[in-house]
Amino acid sequence: MPVTMDDVERFEVFRPRLEAIAYRLLGSAGEAEDAVQETFLRWHAADVDRIEVPEAWLTKVLTNVCRNQLTSARARRETYVGQWLPEPLLPGDPMLGPADTAEQRESVSFAVLTLLERLSPQERAVYVLREAFEYPHREIAEILDISEASSQQLFHRAKKRVADGKARTEIDEAAARRVVEGFLAAATSGRTEPLVQLLTDDAFAVGDGGGKVPARAKAFEGALAVAKFMRGLFKPGEAKRALVGGSPDVYATTANGDPAIVAVVDGRVVGVMCLEVNADGVAAFRTQINPDKLVRATERWAAADHGEPLLKAF
Repeated sequence: MPVTMDDVERFEVFRPRLEAIAYRLLGSAGEAEDAVQETFLRWHAADVDRIEVPEAWLTKVLTNVCRNQLTSARARRETYVGQWLPEPLLPGDPMLGPADTAEQRESVSFAVLTLLERLSPQERAVYVLREAFEYPHREIAEILDISEASSQQLFHRAKKRVADGKARTEIDEAAARRVVEGFLAAATSGRTEPLVQLLTDDAFAVGDGGGKVPARAKAFEGALAVAKFMRGLFKPGEAKRALVGGSPDVYATTANGDPAIVAVVDGRVVGVMCLEVNADGVAAFRTQINPDKLVRATERWAAADHGEPLLKAF
């Protein structure tokens, strides 16, 4: 059946929401785009005039596509080189989705997206649809072909597993910048003590190079170990410049709603470091340096003005 412009326009109305759902389900912007495209192909193949509620139909198809991808992704991540971290989204990216409530903003944070990896595909789907998009359990049950009671049980179990692993403090953009500026000042001071004072006792740092860029497979754990690592990371070195193609310009921004540091070389984003902050200080650093997961960030970066960098690293 040939696709009509009307069919395309009807689908495009829902695309931003579908992409936001898919990103939260998969943790990857590229995979989310693929899932939405597969959903469009199925929309194109369907008798759309007989679909009474397009949003519900599309959400169901998309969720099932993502659940299948999650099942295969688990197998791929077992052979992934080093730590797997989500793909970062910079401010203004429509894939960030709704941000009206604290729950919606938190659902796309790097910390929560990482924690969602602990859940089964079914648990993850229920959690995302309920927590981030406020679907009632009745609709979730219809989307997943389960009972409403099962949806409620899956949600409570998923929410507990996510809550057990996080203690994030929500801060605004101005406060996020102050956190980043304070951290950079301490990291480039040449001393360990100022860094230790900013960190929680159980702070950790982890990076995702995907086998493309060197990254430690095991996290640095504890304030002192993290502080020493960060001090060394920001120390100038020819090898570091050669690795990323120059001396990066370092900016303070947010990524996935978290305070973040973005390193840019000749307009190309070469690293995004997300800082997880709680009432006691900086609790975690999650750094994405896998170039395959920075393509969208580079595109978004090029589309906006970011002012002058805070410093030039290395």
